[in-house]
Amino acid sequence: MKFGIVTFPGSNCDYDAFHAVTEILGEEATYIWHKDHDLQGSDVIILPGGFSYGDYLRAGAIARFSPIMQEVVAHAKSGGPVLGICNGFQIACEAGLLPGALMRNSHLQFVSAEVRIRVENAETLFTNLYERGELLRIPVAHGDGRFVATPEVLDQLEGDGRVIFKYADADGNLSADANPNGSERNIAGIISESGNVLGLMPHPERACSALLGSSDGVRLLESILSRVAA
Repeated sequence: MKFGIVTFPGSNCDYDAFHAVTEILGEEATYIWHKDHDLQGSDVIILPGGFSYGDYLRAGAIARFSPIMQEVVAHAKSGGPVLGICNGFQIACEAGLLPGALMRNSHLQFVSAEVRIRVENAETLFTNLYERGELLRIPVAHGDGRFVATPEVLDQLEGDGRVIFKYADADGNLSADANPNGSERNIAGIISESGNVLGLMPHPERACSALLGSSDGVRLLESILSRVAA
């Protein structure tokens, strides 16, 4: 299976994603430049973390207009999997692939730390190898990670099982202290209505080796592989 990793000016997690796919998952990956119009036959698209276009205007706002995003949106609309990580989540929201928006962290500071996220739905393309309620240790690194949406959208996301991950403490409880950015309802990741686009602020590609503190992100990639390969 082939993963296409989009590189924007300012991306800095594209190499992490490439390593996770090729060295950990053992699958093929290719870099896709933001000015291209060709997904190079990729089965899965990854919008990686970083600071695309320097986060000018707001995070992801300019990247949304990159030429390659026309192809990414078409890929998603045709049912192709898209994984938006951190800045990629911001870009996916700006492009209309996901609802809501990512705003400045509530404490107005950049946060770089390992957090715990609780799996809210283990029946998706991205989480089928996890257990519902399982706690994962995944790093975050962002200044604009506060997920916001109207109460109506939040209710719909939760009612439809589209909230996939929530920030939680070591006992699995949701609390303000466990929330690194002030996201509404402790939301760390959501999927699209069709279930083929995932956006999350934590970095699963940085949690693929026990030597680096956690391998809890590996099964997210393996979940995609198990469904798409099948």
